[in-house]
Amino acid sequence: MEKIVSLCKRRGFIFPSSEIYGGFSSCYDYGPLGVEMKNNIKKLWWDEMTKKHENIVGLDSAILMSPKVWEASGHLTAGFADVLVECKKCHKRFKADELKGKKCPECDGNLTEPRRFNLMMRTFVGPVEDEASITYLRAETCQGIYMNFENVLNSMRMKIPFGICQIGKAFRNEITPRDFLYRMREFEQMEMQWFCHPKDADRFFDFWLKERLKWLESIGLKKENLRYIEVPEKERAHYARRQVDIEYKFPFGWKEIEGVHNRGDWDLSNHSKHSKKDLRYFDDQTKEKYFPFIIETSIGVDRLFFALLCDAYQEIKGGRTKTTKPTKEFEVLLKLDKRIAPVKVAILPLVKNKKELVEKAKEVYQILKSNFFCQYDEVGSIGRRYRRQDEIGTPYCVTIDFDTLKDNTVTIRDRDTMEQERVKIEELLKILKEKLEYV
Repeated sequence: MEKIVSLCKRRGFIFPSSEIYGGFSSCYDYGPLGVEMKNNIKKLWWDEMTKKHENIVGLDSAILMSPKVWEASGHLTAGFADVLVECKKCHKRFKADELKGKKCPECDGNLTEPRRFNLMMRTFVGPVEDEASITYLRAETCQGIYMNFENVLNSMRMKIPFGICQIGKAFRNEITPRDFLYRMREFEQMEMQWFCHPKDADRFFDFWLKERLKWLESIGLKKENLRYIEVPEKERAHYARRQVDIEYKFPFGWKEIEGVHNRGDWDLSNHSKHSKKDLRYFDDQTKEKYFPFIIETSIGVDRLFFALLCDAYQEIKGGRTKTTKPTKEFEVLLKLDKRIAPVKVAILPLVKNKKELVEKAKEVYQILKSNFFCQYDEVGSIGRRYRRQDEIGTPYCVTIDFDTLKDNTVTIRDRDTMEQERVKIEELLKILKEKLEYV
């Protein structure tokens, strides 16, 4: 894992937050390449939900909501809390369910009795910090969807079954944030809430579980590194009638990457009760009025980002050169799905001290940059520049060489095979679009 963390900082994927002040625990900033890759992931998920399925619509709800929302949802009670223990000697805190013994794993000191610790992050709204001005940073994005269930139903003329999806930030005051991007206090979720008739809930649960597994494999996660676990009743979230955790084999072990939940009518019935607003659905054909059951798919963007890096990261022993004797212990290849790779095409003049080559390379860059996220690089030997692009996952490098000046052709180098294809500049954009599956 340390090599991936190092790569992320060195190549502009992830930076520690507030680094000049020593960092801020469990908070990270996405660098220039990281934010491109993250946006690519989010777009793929969004398109999967809203374009593949005609009865799923999007939403972007507020982070700050009335505290009554969290009272009704159960997040301010014991339902949304971890069990905390503290070392009496070093005063470090741990989640009780993650400790194997009864002693502190850091200093072997004695531990306090377990106590419940609510994960909601509290803040104040307005100029006065009193009980009346308390609210919370949302701990999950789905509550904003439930607040807008009736608005979406009426404005979009939806009929059950239908879904509402959302991408957004969530916040949890984790006791023991760790493992890089896996467990953070500020993170981003991609959630879809599927509203259906209670009698259809089991069928749709199985459907969405299969859909999510299939999608995760389609974007580059290896099948052998994915599994799903049926969570027993005592370990489920407070709202879940059924819960399946899709797990990924991280360097530190199998951990949840996405959850599929049957939330039943927990949310809508509770919000209806507390708000005095009837949130039942009326079926025009059967004349039945009922609270829809909710099948939820919830995945962390940051966890998925991390998992995709883990599966894409390869070390090629002795380097990738095929023409000369290996001089390196290994070279890194980031074999990302083309759709997820932050840089799609790199434009490389063979040398930087030949004015005509540089000018032609910049012409090619101008042609391509409005269609793909590109990098222009003229620093270092051509071999070193290829390796830099391999390390950040760039699928194709376009090289402008001396033959380009004679016949207006360039070479396209494939990241995975290192094979090179010579094409005319006037055909370059069309060919790259085909290779990158752009339409």
